[in-house]
Amino acid sequence: MADSSQFTLLGQRRFAPFFITQFLGALNDNIFRSGLVILVTFEGVLIAGMDHSILANVAGALFILPFFLFSATAGQLAEKYEKSMLMRRIKILEIALMILAAYAFVTESYAILLFVLFLMGCQSSLFGPVKYAYLPQQLKTEELIGGNALVEAGTYTAIILGLILGERVIAYGTAGQSIIAICLIAVACAGYLASRQIPTTRAVVPDLKISLNAWSETWRIIAFARRDRSVFLSILGISWFWFFGSAITLQVPSFTLDILNSNEPLVATALLIAFASGVGIGSLLCERMSGQRIELGLVPFGSIGLSVFAIDLYFAHPFAAATTVSSVGEFLARPGSMRILLDLAMIGAFGGFFSVPLYALMQQRAEREHLSRIIAANNIINAIFIVCASMLSIVLLQSGFSIPELFIVLAILNIAVAIYIYTLLPEFLMRFLAWILINIVYRIRPVGLENVPVEGPAVVVCNHVSFMDPILLSGSLRRPMRFVMHYKIFQIPLLRFFFKTMQAIPIAGAKEDEQIMMDAFDKVDAELENGNIVCIFPEGGITQDGEIQRFRPGIEQIIARRPVPVIPVSLGLLWGSWFSRRQGGGIRNIPGRLFARVRINVGEPVPPEDVTAAKLELLVRTLRGDER
Repeated sequence: MADSSQFTLLGQRRFAPFFITQFLGALNDNIFRSGLVILVTFEGVLIAGMDHSILANVAGALFILPFFLFSATAGQLAEKYEKSMLMRRIKILEIALMILAAYAFVTESYAILLFVLFLMGCQSSLFGPVKYAYLPQQLKTEELIGGNALVEAGTYTAIILGLILGERVIAYGTAGQSIIAICLIAVACAGYLASRQIPTTRAVVPDLKISLNAWSETWRIIAFARRDRSVFLSILGISWFWFFGSAITLQVPSFTLDILNSNEPLVATALLIAFASGVGIGSLLCERMSGQRIELGLVPFGSIGLSVFAIDLYFAHPFAAATTVSSVGEFLARPGSMRILLDLAMIGAFGGFFSVPLYALMQQRAEREHLSRIIAANNIINAIFIVCASMLSIVLLQSGFSIPELFIVLAILNIAVAIYIYTLLPEFLMRFLAWILINIVYRIRPVGLENVPVEGPAVVVCNHVSFMDPILLSGSLRRPMRFVMHYKIFQIPLLRFFFKTMQAIPIAGAKEDEQIMMDAFDKVDAELENGNIVCIFPEGGITQDGEIQRFRPGIEQIIARRPVPVIPVSLGLLWGSWFSRRQGGGIRNIPGRLFARVRINVGEPVPPEDVTAAKLELLVRTLRGDER
């Protein structure tokens, strides 16, 4: 792996002990839950007279309910206290719970197992805000996608192992329940030992006064989350994935028994493993597909895949099978079985594309002094959505819907939710279309991206080759930019949506419309004052012959008013592609080098005192070279 790979984090103390700690916690959760579900679904255990189809949804709601009840307090604790200490104490609590769970398994006290499930939810609700607030304190911005991807992949790998261990061990009957008891205590102890190696991570608000009024504090932390619209919509998106994913996975045991007509627990385990493997693989692919940055374009891509494969899951097996299968081999030999496994794996993979960028965006944009409480708000809203998913599933199944029909309902709801979110925050859709352009329509080769500052104001100057230049630059550089463009280009009907969404700044020449020009300079100054990056094309128009034209002095006026660094950028090999001009001024027709290989060269920042239009023009010409 390259040095920049997310996997290098696994060899670093700031990440590895934390990763192992959360991995072992997730493993324990799933060994316990898998053993309980197998007992209930396939061993005929009844609790309070509930059958397996209802009990699976009740158990899911019971585990998630504490996230709603205790997340507000957990978020405050994570802000007030040092995080490695909190993780160690939470792991000690896990050891105590696993001892109680071991007793319940050995004595076959199934009602106590449900109570332990609720207590495990309490313990997980305490760990969540600490876990996700720890990452942005220890990782750089460009490492957040990779770090979150590893956490997601590790969690779902733990789910796979937990499912296999729980299912295999419980098959040994009474002896198996004793083995599960030993495993639970051993894994909890190993998790505690790993937590002792987590480095000290300072308390963000050590003088915070803890409020025990869960109701008022819940509304207060949700108010924190709503301060930034993109953060709150990210939370809603994450919560929707939990709704969608839990509604599907909770039905898998009953789907196996009632629709696939299999009484073999390993078949249900295979289906859940397919889903979990998909999430893990999709999460790990996020870093590569996003270029180690927070790529919001993956979110719409993920939502499309969720609906497509949920619909296909219905068509893969819309009715109950007539013949019984009693082994995984028989299941795989049945026509259509591989399609079911693939659908579940792809739902998981697109779920990874959907959720990982949202977690990273929330961590990046949330206020640092409120981050743990915002993550607690995320957990509360997640809990509400998951409980609602269980309730919706129970209502629909009791109303006569089959499980495959429930999948269709979820796919339709996902389409409606996606349209709603992208209407509220078009940035997601715009980034998706930009991502499609730079990964499919063009083949981008960026060089020197490290020259773009991680934070603070700056101006980017670039040669202007095509109508796609703003979208190509915004999709390649690692920070959002405000583009200054000729007002007539801004008004092109097909592209106006993109430019407005990107908060582009229209400008005109003094002889065309002096007021538009003055307004543009004011807007540029305001964006720089707010710490943003502004991109201008100093040639004043798109080249008609592929050559770089003389840079106009507007950049000098901008820097004289607001002294900030200027970053020269060149676009090469783009002339002659679709959306560049023909000689004479018209837009090129398809194909026009539709899959053009484009080079984006980013130079070192120029200090404001050295900025002149002529010098910047020379730098951009040098960066581009002969690759026009």
